[in-house]
Amino acid sequence: MERRFFSMKMDVYLKGGRWRLDDLVDARGQPLEDPWMFGQGKPVELRERLRVPVEQPGEPLDIGFAGAGLTPVVRERVASIFRELASDDVQLFPVDVEGQSQPYFILNVAREIRGIDDAACREVQRITADEPLHAELVGQYRSVIGLRIDRAKVGEARVFRLWGWPTPIIVDEELKEALEANGVFGAKFEEV
Repeated sequence: MERRFFSMKMDVYLKGGRWRLDDLVDARGQPLEDPWMFGQGKPVELRERLRVPVEQPGEPLDIGFAGAGLTPVVRERVASIFRELASDDVQLFPVDVEGQSQPYFILNVAREIRGIDDAACREVQRITADEPLHAELVGQYRSVIGLRIDRAKVGEARVFRLWGWPTPIIVDEELKEALEANGVFGAKFEEV
């Protein structure tokens, strides 16, 4: 049976007053120099514990996405699932979330795969050499509509980001089902 994959996204249609997390800050309350470092699909080295201010109070989520970098911030039970099923693909860093006493973690997806199936997607647009402001991005994606994964390129990865289009977090079906079976609140899944 062919493995299935899903994009894990913020559930923006949650009923009730859900919280919104602000940009991560260091121990002194200063913004991070690179708020996107946890969204690149690469290992990260942290030298200090970070904090997450709450931009908009509301019901705490099991999976939240903090600030402009959309850094995944997860409760302990979500971190445990990733630790158990995808330890080779992620890093988990303890983080202090404003107003919360229970443990939270930054979820860094530390694996990147050239796994977009361009032909199976509805539409893809790539950055070209004609765009001088983005020379370092030539070949990467400007737009992907109807994302589809080339399963032959995934190997044994359970969770990963995509080269050239790092925004979505891609999880395999077993990981998705484990999260759903545990009643995880704050994310939705779309098959890719």
